[in-house]
Amino acid sequence: MYNILLIAQIVVATLLIVFILLQQRGTALGSAFGGEGGGFYATRRGLQKKIFWLTIICGVLFIILALANLVI
Repeated sequence: MYNILLIAQIVVATLLIVFILLQQRGTALGSAFGGEGGGFYATRRGLQKKIFWLTIICGVLFIILALANLVI
């Protein structure tokens, strides 16, 4: 059982990294340091929205698997 949880956590962690890297870069922090486009705000649509929600789901799964590995 421990090996299955460990492998599942590695797979979820890899997917989480991929989904984070696939997200479109914004100017959220860049505008704080003098970047351009300070007033620009775009809503997530289509594939970008799905990647955002998959990132959240993978993050929650990763935390659940980490807690399960602590208990077992």
